[in-house]
Amino acid sequence: MATFRILIADDHEVVRKGLVALLQQQPDWQVCGEAGDGREAVDKAQQLRPDVVILDIGMPSLNGLEATRQILKTNPHARILILTLHDSDQVVRDVLNAGARGFLLKSDAARDLVAAVEALRRDKTYFTSKVASMVLEGYLKGSTGPAPAPVSRNRLTPREREIVQLLAEGKSTKEVAVALGLSVKTAETHRSNIMRKLQLHSVSDLVLYAVRNNIVHVVQAGVETQ
Repeated sequence: MATFRILIADDHEVVRKGLVALLQQQPDWQVCGEAGDGREAVDKAQQLRPDVVILDIGMPSLNGLEATRQILKTNPHARILILTLHDSDQVVRDVLNAGARGFLLKSDAARDLVAAVEALRRDKTYFTSKVASMVLEGYLKGSTGPAPAPVSRNRLTPREREIVQLLAEGKSTKEVAVALGLSVKTAETHRSNIMRKLQLHSVSDLVLYAVRNNIVHVVQAGVETQ
């Protein structure tokens, strides 16, 4: 039997090591790589071509949703499992729209991680009972579900969403240019276009937009959100 290969991405090393320990107990399963942020996850997914990629939704540099989109663009056969702290309606919609095949709360990982990965290994999907009920009821398909994501967010291109995250994380325009392999002038042009497109007038406005639209996560008073 061929070895089943898994890539794990989470910016907390202790979490990654815990996931590795759980998965490596399974015969014929191999954790072929680890990543500390979304951008590294995309790079390693391209290099290693894992069968399943486990992504934390709230990672620096590139969040799990954007990483999912980029991984599936280059490897549409990859199966993505998203880990998150909360299963709000908006997060659920974002995860499914990004193309992930599974969704697992971090609080349930110790109990359910192996079952979730096994479902993806068998080309099935894995969701929490709440999410499964929403999907079965057509909640996420428009007719009876909540309103779609804000129009302004949908107008952003994938590259623009990357730039919004980096700027919201406190990167300068020059640092954004270096991270994305752009010229400073091109990064400045993107920034100006984003601010105009979203009708934002300051960096603080952009940060608030990024938080509200699940592009970045925040840590406040010792409690991580998203």
